[in-house]
Amino acid sequence: MPLFGSSKPTTSDTADQPQNDPVASASAAAGTEWLAGHLHHLTDEQQGKLEEFKKLCAEKGYYKAAGEDGGKASHDDATVLRFLRARKFDVNAAWGQFKDTEDWRKDNAIEKLYENIDVDSYESARRMYPQWTGRRDRRGIPIYVFEIKHLNTKHMAAYNETMTTSNLPAEAQKSSTVPERLLRLFALYENLLRFVMPVCSKLPRPNPETPIVASTNIVDVSGVGLKQFWNLKGHMQDASVLATAHYPETLDRIFITGAPSFFPTVWSWIKRWFDPGTTSKIFILSSAEVKPTLTSFMDPSSIPKQYGGDLDWKWGDMPNLDQPAKDLIGGAESGSGEGGKKEFLKGPMLFDGEGIRVLGREEKKASNGAAAGDGEKASETATAAAPAPAQEQAS
Repeated sequence: MPLFGSSKPTTSDTADQPQNDPVASASAAAGTEWLAGHLHHLTDEQQGKLEEFKKLCAEKGYYKAAGEDGGKASHDDATVLRFLRARKFDVNAAWGQFKDTEDWRKDNAIEKLYENIDVDSYESARRMYPQWTGRRDRRGIPIYVFEIKHLNTKHMAAYNETMTTSNLPAEAQKSSTVPERLLRLFALYENLLRFVMPVCSKLPRPNPETPIVASTNIVDVSGVGLKQFWNLKGHMQDASVLATAHYPETLDRIFITGAPSFFPTVWSWIKRWFDPGTTSKIFILSSAEVKPTLTSFMDPSSIPKQYGGDLDWKWGDMPNLDQPAKDLIGGAESGSGEGGKKEFLKGPMLFDGEGIRVLGREEKKASNGAAAGDGEKASETATAAAPAPAQEQAS
């Protein structure tokens, strides 16, 4: 769930922007080149580095192998490999980033945050940041859309007014040093890791042996002025730096659409937040390039109509699942929307490969509408109303 980047220059003063070729990138994605360094596509040397890294993490007390204490491994191999790939399989460098991330997750109670965040707070964040369309690209990677124009001063002020520490679980309130606005954003990253990616990994795709560990993003910057970019600069930098540090290798591609003529100025700020490996995955598309480029990566049925596809999805909508996804996680849709149409459930969710579990908490309301009590688990009511038809509900 990234923010910005660049590809082809749009003016003569953009010489230091990356010259990324979307055609060549699509060709690489169509083969197996993109799987290098991923699970079940490792060289003998990389496999050895993986075992060395897990042993080091175990010796330091940050990793438990499967079978210890009769349970699963504390971290699956796909997760461990993200840190190794981020550090080009340098075991010591990967260990430093992994340790920092595990300490950061503990200090900020990230797992408890995701499991117990107030549903309304979670939904406020979901409406502000990159949103899963419910669809995937040709490789099975989830497609997100981010319309930057909604992060204007008015909306950000309204969003900030909804923040109180009471919206966070007690663990996060006690130990976190991260502002609530960023903690909410990281709850969305947890949704990517703990719900969207596992779901996409279970759905039909060309290389089912390798788990999905990244997202593809359409970042729409149309209608955004230079002043708005400037006002968002600090927030975007904080979010990007923390995400790069603690959610490495979760980006597949970024396609930027609607870039204004002054975008090279914006790029001069943003390029400092990313390493060359990340900027190589970012493409600025002219209006004429949007449809042909996106269709080289995605089926038209998975591309929203405003970008030249056939998908009936717009910014702010809940995920629009295709039939395979409905068959797998139909319990994520419940209730009656407009015209009796089923709606995607609100709040954080977990998919464990067998079924879904709805997380989060909902504040109890007194008869006058005021909050009462400590709130209740959303899962205690939502899951009963929405059993997954193809799988049993996760316990």
